[in-house]
Amino acid sequence: MDNLRDIEHFPEYDNLEFIASQVVEGFITGLHKSPFHGFSVEFAEHRLYNKGESTKHIDWKLYARSEKLFVKRYEEETNLRGQIFLDISSSMLFPYESKGFNKLRFSIYCAASLIYLLRRQRDAVGLSAYDDELRFHANARSSEVHIQVLYNELRKYLDPTNIGLKKKTNTPELLHNLSEIIHKRSLVIIFSDMFAESDEDNEKLFSALQHLKYNKHEVIIFHVTDKKFEQEFAFTNRPYKFVDLESGQILKLNPNEIRETYIERTNKLVKELNTRCGQYMIDIVEADINKGFGEVLKPYLLKRAKYF
Repeated sequence: MDNLRDIEHFPEYDNLEFIASQVVEGFITGLHKSPFHGFSVEFAEHRLYNKGESTKHIDWKLYARSEKLFVKRYEEETNLRGQIFLDISSSMLFPYESKGFNKLRFSIYCAASLIYLLRRQRDAVGLSAYDDELRFHANARSSEVHIQVLYNELRKYLDPTNIGLKKKTNTPELLHNLSEIIHKRSLVIIFSDMFAESDEDNEKLFSALQHLKYNKHEVIIFHVTDKKFEQEFAFTNRPYKFVDLESGQILKLNPNEIRETYIERTNKLVKELNTRCGQYMIDIVEADINKGFGEVLKPYLLKRAKYF
C-alpha cells in the first residue's frame, strides 16, 4: 500500500500501527523488485557476521539459502537512534476541512510508518511534537510500551480539535532546544512545511539547522506541501476567501491577480531552502501530500544506509 488514498479502504483511519504495518510491509515487498533489494534483510532482523565474533547467533538456515553469514539481531541491539520532529502548528492543517489529506494527517501516517520501520529494524525511535512550544517529547527507545506511547500521541493529532487554529510555529527555537536534549548522533527526521514569516525568520531557521549538524546529528527534512495549491497556486479563476490558519487573517481576491507573483516568491523560498540544506549536507525531500509513502520511505532508507 504505497498510495495514501489506499488508506480510505480501511474503516478505522486512526489504527496507526495497522496502517503503518500495511504500508511498510507492502513497501518492503516492493524493494525485492527494485535496486533496494536486500535492505529489508540486512536492516530488519539480521546483520552481517563479523569475522572473529561468536558463532552462537549465526542464522544457519539463512546461510544455506544465501551462502552469506548473518547474525540474528535482538531488541537490545540498537544501531540507530531516530528522533522524529513533527510540526503540529495550524498551517499544517491545510487544506482545512478537506475530505482528503491535509499536511498534518499526511505527516502523521508517514511518521507512524517510519516508527514501524525503525522498530522492525530493531532501532530506537523518539518523537517530538511542537508548534510555538514543545507539546510532546520522548527520547528514542525501542521497547514495545514506548512504541505504543508514540502511536497514541500521534493518534491524538488526527483530530484537528486537538490542534486548534491560530497555533503558530517556532521551529528555529524548538530545533535549537531539541538539538541539545536528544541523544548525540541521532538521525533527526523533520516533518514540517518549513513556513517562515520573514527573511529574518528564515535565517533563524537555517541557524537552527546548522546547530543540529554541529551537534553531530544527521538530518533529513520532509518538506511537507500540497504542491498543487501551495506552490503551483492552481486555484480556478474566481474569487476566493483565503484564511491564514495561524493568524486568522482573511484575504479576499481572485487568484489570477497574484498567481505569477506568488509562484515566483514561493519558488524562490523553496530554492533557497534546498540550497542551504545542500550547503549544510542536510537531505531535504519534497513530500507532496498528493503522492504516496514511497517518496518518504526510500529517502529514509538511503539516509540510514549512509549513516553507518
